[in-house]
Amino acid sequence: MALGLGFLRLAPQEFWTMTPRELERALSFFLPDVEGFGREQLGALMRAFPDTERVDG
Repeated sequence: MALGLGFLRLAPQEFWTMTPRELERALSFFLPDVEGFGREQLGALMRAFPDTERVDG
């Protein structure tokens, strides 16, 4: 809300009728380009934090 109403100075009605995608596009002009999460990064996280069944007791 702070970014939409404060930083972008949108009127409340404009802010609340925007979709998340529209808000992201409006903010993307001011934010640096960030590459998406790649397959290699996902694989490294999966190896570091594997899904395991929790056994209690």
